[in-house]
Amino acid sequence: MSRKRRKHTPGDPLRHPDHRRPVTRREFLSQGFITGAGTVMTGSVFSLLANSAFADTGHLLSPDLEELKDTLLHPLCDIRSAGAGRIPFICFDLAGGANIAGSNVLIGQQGGQLDFLSTAGYGKQGLPGDMVPPIVNPATNTNDFVNTDLGLAFHSDSAFLRGIQDKLVQAAGSINGAVIPARSDNDTGNNPHNPMYGIARTGSAGQLLTLIGSEASESGGNSMARPDWVDLTVQPTKIDRGSDVTGLVDTGKLVGILDPHDAVAVLESIFRLSNLKLANVDTKVALDAEIKERVRCGYGKSAFLAHDFGVPSLLNPALDTDLVGTGGIFSQAEYDSDGEFRKTAAVAKMVVNGLAGAGTIEMGGFDYHTGDRETGERQDLRAGRCMGACLEYAARRGVPLMLYVFSDGSVFSNGMLDNSVDGRGKGVWTGDQSSTAASFFLVYSPTAPPTIFTGDGIPAERHQQLGYMRADGDVETASTPAANNVNLLAETVVLNYLALHGEQGNFGGLFPSHGRGNGALQDSLIAFNQIV
Repeated sequence: MSRKRRKHTPGDPLRHPDHRRPVTRREFLSQGFITGAGTVMTGSVFSLLANSAFADTGHLLSPDLEELKDTLLHPLCDIRSAGAGRIPFICFDLAGGANIAGSNVLIGQQGGQLDFLSTAGYGKQGLPGDMVPPIVNPATNTNDFVNTDLGLAFHSDSAFLRGIQDKLVQAAGSINGAVIPARSDNDTGNNPHNPMYGIARTGSAGQLLTLIGSEASESGGNSMARPDWVDLTVQPTKIDRGSDVTGLVDTGKLVGILDPHDAVAVLESIFRLSNLKLANVDTKVALDAEIKERVRCGYGKSAFLAHDFGVPSLLNPALDTDLVGTGGIFSQAEYDSDGEFRKTAAVAKMVVNGLAGAGTIEMGGFDYHTGDRETGERQDLRAGRCMGACLEYAARRGVPLMLYVFSDGSVFSNGMLDNSVDGRGKGVWTGDQSSTAASFFLVYSPTAPPTIFTGDGIPAERHQQLGYMRADGDVETASTPAANNVNLLAETVVLNYLALHGEQGNFGGLFPSHGRGNGALQDSLIAFNQIV
């Protein structure tokens, strides 16, 4: 008599007989013994065209301070506008080796996503023979297992896709994406997957912070950043709860004592009095101008912070009706019951309002080769809902968003099926497999779906899939420079971020030691035309 298998729900620890007991934080995270903590954020180019979402004190800055904010104080005091004019960027770091290829995002051979693999190749990626493309429904002459609602082709029963679509309303129809077949090592944080420092180097910055991550690590997530890209002056700030978000700004006791309108007026008056006094001060040193400017900075920045963030509750994701509650992306019950949803709500709140430049959402529990399929399906479904929430919130705020998803390695199936309700008749995840790994990104644009880059004459389908797999379901490691080098995978993502701004020509100057080859090779690795 066989032993009854225990069901795993999202958040349950995953114990594997072929893995040692977890001893590091990364191992605890990937096997779900602990959750990925917090959040990330990024900026918005469209927020520059409107008043700050948080400048809701009802008191407009006086013209003299507004002028200083835009000129003298801006470079010296690091007072920045929301988003710094860049597209918001969020990456999902799925710790443990999640499935991406085949059962979620379709990856084909040299001809693109729809240049289908063999049945055995799809079997390795968790799809049984009766669920593989190109099975065609004779009644409709359509492929029942290909879905292109997001531009990028997903398997029609992808858990990522079901989760994303569960949250999309306004964003539906304005998204496109690309997939990158690329090996990475299993169950390790040593893959230099995280591209955030590269995104920051392109000029991405927020009104309050440059980088954020849900873990107190150098990258802000589970996987490491490229060592040669790390800039300790912009190391990610860790945020893992709503109170940390509202606590990012301290406007002092004055705002609590006075009405926010009056507090801004008082601080403006203090600035002017200080400015008059400084005009009569002779420091008798060569740094006279800089000293005076730094003093003015302190007083001026206090007025700006009180103006923009005088009501800290405006930063609270739980009070944002676009995010939580009736009509929100998350119901109140979802928000209250699931820490990953609360984390994502905080992330989305910060991202689309341009308060930081780029960030990482780390999610744990993706080392889900537990001898069943249902555990992985539930994990992927929840991750998809978090991805969809970010895209939908960007749509509700009217800003673009680049969303990048990666994991440390991947999994494979030996063909045994899980016919439980959540297993959905798919192949069980048997063990780790780095050769079936991939990453993908989705781009939302408020005006229209991003269009495929075709400036180099290469067919569009080969720009939506950057590289390819062999018929047997393994990455063809010679298909692109990124296919067998995670450093170059991160470069490919940053190159595509620049291209969305029409700035791919700046890549060589920003990253002089890059491995992207010449201009023609770089063009072949760009998915989309400029959107801003």
